Amino acid sequence: MSSQSSIPSTQSEGLNVLWFLPTHGDGRHLGTGVGAREVDIDYLRQVAQAADRLGYYGVLIPTGKSCEDSWLVASALAPVTKRLRYLVAVRPGLASPTLYARMTATLDRISEGRLLINIVTGGDPVENAGDGIFLNHDERYEVTDEFLTVYRRLLAGEHVSYEGKHIRIEDGHLLFPPTQENGPALYFGGSSEAANTVAADHVDKYLTWGEPPAAVAAKIKQVRELAEARGRKVSFGIRLHVIARETDAKAWEAAEDLIRYLDDDTIAAAQKVFSRLDSVGQARMQALHGGRRDKLEVSPNLWAGVGLVRGGAGTALVGSGETVAARMQEYADLGVDSFILSGYPHLEEAYRVAELVLPRLKLKHDIVKASSKVNTGPFGETIANDYRPVTRASQS
Repeated sequence: MSSQSSIPSTQSEGLNVLWFLPTHGDGRHLGTGVGAREVDIDYLRQVAQAADRLGYYGVLIPTGKSCEDSWLVASALAPVTKRLRYLVAVRPGLASPTLYARMTATLDRISEGRLLINIVTGGDPVENAGDGIFLNHDERYEVTDEFLTVYRRLLAGEHVSYEGKHIRIEDGHLLFPPTQENGPALYFGGSSEAANTVAADHVDKYLTWGEPPAAVAAKIKQVRELAEARGRKVSFGIRLHVIARETDAKAWEAAEDLIRYLDDDTIAAAQKVFSRLDSVGQARMQALHGGRRDKLEVSPNLWAGVGLVRGGAGTALVGSGETVAARMQEYADLGVDSFILSGYPHLEEAYRVAELVLPRLKLKHDIVKASSKVNTGPFGETIANDYRPVTRASQS
């Protein structure tokens, strides 16, 4: 298949593909300082501007004590990008829905309507305690339900008085509305029954981590049916890492190289931390590999090696551009219309995915198409100082 061929999509409107800003660190290998690089605002600007120029729909900015603050990072980068959207975390329980609504409206105006919201309930009791949150799993979802009830109404321009089990508001309202009518789209992920109920009641896009297609299909079916029973429609997205190369063999070599410095002690220490979490989604990620590095391909081209030491999304699609696009299409056929991707290092892998994978997908958003008319961009080095190179599809 040539680099310009495409795989037909059952999604008539096409797919949205987002990238990731590595505010918790980046490098060429996992679980080691070898090949690591400093992630400062200059580097994050490079990644964001690359994603913007390459045509990604947006970028996810992670949240938690291991990351730079997602709101401040988005505020710093929105003015230096043009089309890129920013998926920023709101954490119910950390601040009132009224304050978060004001922050949302302000950043939506600053970014000229390029804000997306990621609702994060949080699954690490130790981190939650450090933030002053001492609620159990189900109580956090009770707070999330009440929070979203108020938050969405505020962004829709209502005056809100509300009294629930956890949240009380008297005549909360916004003086300055968001740019997007009724506020930015709400993204949300969770694998428990409580999470599915919140998704069905409130959110626009339900996110899953990269589990095998059959497991993803079951989750989509459950949330869709819950939403339909409430007279609502929810769309679906998936969070995955990607290791894309010109051939499958080269991609699998890159996957092994990514964890070449991991030893058993490092893996065991990471798995011990993950085990203290009360996140159902994290438990499902761990179950894919069981902390073992000998059976990491958990579904065709779905590799669980990242999850040996990384919390949250722990699986990667591994293969040639053609293979990765085909696996993405399998998820699209299940109803997934948004992909939040990442890869190591994030700057270089953003280019690889844009060059090898995105041209093979039917997308809702435009991507950069190379041209060799003038010597003004990264279209290949001039050969012998005399003529421009001709694009040739790689042989795989």
